[in-house]
Amino acid sequence: MSSMAIDLEEREVAEEASRRWWLFLLTGIAWLFFALLVFQWNYTTIYAVSYLFGVVAIMAAVNEFFAISVSTTGWKIAHGIFGAICLIAGIWALVHPHAAFQTLAALIGYFVLFKGILDITIAFMTRSVVSFWWLQLIVGILEIVLAFWVAGSFTRQTTLLVVYVGIIALARGITELILAFKLKGVKSEIGPPPAVA
Repeated sequence: MSSMAIDLEEREVAEEASRRWWLFLLTGIAWLFFALLVFQWNYTTIYAVSYLFGVVAIMAAVNEFFAISVSTTGWKIAHGIFGAICLIAGIWALVHPHAAFQTLAALIGYFVLFKGILDITIAFMTRSVVSFWWLQLIVGILEIVLAFWVAGSFTRQTTLLVVYVGIIALARGITELILAFKLKGVKSEIGPPPAVA
């Protein structure tokens, strides 16, 4: 594929994405409200935490599959893989709510690790375009730190697992808001379409 065809594809994706920025704003706000609800509820069993994580993972999968429509080819693959991982983890948590603490904590840990890697990658890829790229970098680093913390010996209490799930929802809300404002600013940076010779 020629570089001109790639540039046209990226331009079309950017134009389409800039028109949908408000959808990511709404999903970001919804994630923040969900995170607040997570921290307010009282979960006392591993079943409740497992169901909670299952719902969060499936919601994240839907978000990732939605992000495919506003991504270029390489990022479509990345969002598709992460969406599939989220979907599998969510279904597993819902089907096996009786799983041991270590298994559920491992699922949460891997989920947050992949999300952190994706956020750091996106932050560096967009740093020349977006002035607040460092915010997504910080969120990604914190997610990776959280993933290793979850993998440690802190996974024996239900309350901590609820906190992990709440932090996942909070981080997702923040990154969705960042994406919304990135997309909103894309239209002004694209400029008029190139003249066809």
